[in-house]
Amino acid sequence: MSELAGKIAKRGRAASSPARKTGGGAPRTVYDLIEQQKAEIARALPAHMTADRFARIVLTECRRTPNLLACTPQSLLGAVMLSAQLGLEPGPLGHCYLIPFRNKGVLEVQWILGYRGMIDLARRSGRIESIVAHDVLENDEFDFEYGLDETLRHRPALAGRGEAIAYYALARFSGGGHAFIVLSRDDVEQYRGRSKAKDSGPWVTDYDAMARKTAIRRLAPYLPLTVEAAHALSVDEAVRTDLGAEVLEFQPAGDVIDVEGEPAAEQSEEQADTSAEAPAVPGDGQQSITET
Repeated sequence: MSELAGKIAKRGRAASSPARKTGGGAPRTVYDLIEQQKAEIARALPAHMTADRFARIVLTECRRTPNLLACTPQSLLGAVMLSAQLGLEPGPLGHCYLIPFRNKGVLEVQWILGYRGMIDLARRSGRIESIVAHDVLENDEFDFEYGLDETLRHRPALAGRGEAIAYYALARFSGGGHAFIVLSRDDVEQYRGRSKAKDSGPWVTDYDAMARKTAIRRLAPYLPLTVEAAHALSVDEAVRTDLGAEVLEFQPAGDVIDVEGEPAAEQSEEQADTSAEAPAVPGDGQQSITET
């Protein structure tokens, strides 16, 4: 992590990012925090991910979004640590995103769980064979029914599909059975209405991607998720300031800050998903689960 630490420190000084001070008065720059947390980050990473590769990924994100270096060092390191703990790569792969967000005048890093990260975490339970989400357009052949003889049938039109009218997420379980949820356009609009960025950012530029993510989030409570997956959902769209390496020991009530503010700059796709969605409960939207 030394390369990452040095380059972030250099860019941080160039950006005149304010240094935080410890109780003893010593400045706590991003460089200091990374140096202090090197061992914790390495310990948090899963076996398939090396510390050097993860460092390069974080450095690339700082290059792509320079405002990250203007954020509080604690929130940046907290988001990095959370990504490491969950084994999710921030950035273009869509696992998770590090988003500068202005909270009451202070720039902080908001950790956003991406659509692909949600799918990756869901599959780790070993009990999900497949999980997908799709949009339904007005000229597609689409039919679904809930109940004892439920059905879901979608045949997309090959041309002239028209506008999106619904979205759905579907999961098949390894031991048999399945679960799916269908959201109408009105359902999606209700969830969009809860977002602090409902009239800007990805809800404007990438509406369908955001709607598909919403569908799979609505399905999540009915899936056999691991503890880490449930934890990731609970801290999605929040600011983490603790730097411990044990994700399962992390207590959201004490170390996560709910952000109330505006994105520092608009991002596209899932990079600036700032929707304040409440956890789904049975009966929220339209959902079906069947086991055989």
